[in-house]
Amino acid sequence: MRLTAVHVHPVKSLGGVAVDRATVEPWGLRHDRRWLVLHPDGGVLTARTEHRMLGVTAAPAPGGITLTGCDGGTLTVPEPTDGVPVPAGMSRLDTVRLAGDDAHHWLSGQLRRPVRLGWLDDPRRRPVSADHGGRPGDPLNLSDAGPLLLTTLPSLRRLDEWIVEGAAERGEPAPAALPMARFRPTVVVDGPVEPFAEDGWRTVRIGAVDFRFAERCDRCQLTLIDPVTFTTGREPIRTLARHRRHDGRTWFGVRLIPLGTGEIGIGDEVDAG
Repeated sequence: MRLTAVHVHPVKSLGGVAVDRATVEPWGLRHDRRWLVLHPDGGVLTARTEHRMLGVTAAPAPGGITLTGCDGGTLTVPEPTDGVPVPAGMSRLDTVRLAGDDAHHWLSGQLRRPVRLGWLDDPRRRPVSADHGGRPGDPLNLSDAGPLLLTTLPSLRRLDEWIVEGAAERGEPAPAALPMARFRPTVVVDGPVEPFAEDGWRTVRIGAVDFRFAERCDRCQLTLIDPVTFTTGREPIRTLARHRRHDGRTWFGVRLIPLGTGEIGIGDEVDAG
């Protein structure tokens, strides 16, 4: 098996960027999910309720991030190392640091609602929950549950086949293949493995970096949103509910926890046990 894609999403729920190589840190990939968007009252805003967030892209920049809006405008935001601490509205995390007023104003204009931008200064302040496979000392960035999300192309191909079969049964035209971006993975693997073989992996080595399995990833309504049109459909949840439903939830991909640090990149060999 080989690593075929690496994705970094610096801001939770915003669009991210594909990279050739990334550094694995104890809490996830470097630059991944270190920022989040807040309501004025401190609650976390995600693309589940504000679909336009998917049209704003965040990319790593020296000492900060560069935001690109739906209108093509850009803004570089430095890490607010001395920013005001405010309630984070996140599980297992008390505060984040606020970015500058220019970032709040720019992002509010892009999302057409008042928001603020926050930054997690030290991911070691937030542990992985034991309910999601965490052990004492496992740190986490601003991801929902785990440091890395791994998906495989054989699983996506099988899901696409199921979606096409379902459409034929309903007498509907065959839909376009579902892009992997709907699932917002950190790393994507391809190779001669059975679809959903990753469910049974307990250890994974990518290049020279080892990881352990934390849990399968349950999928939410975020996967239903088209990141280009911002419209909501019924796939892939409808098909996953038919073929991949367990304990009242649907599953696609697995969450991993790093056992070490190092660099990974496209083309790296992937071994699983």
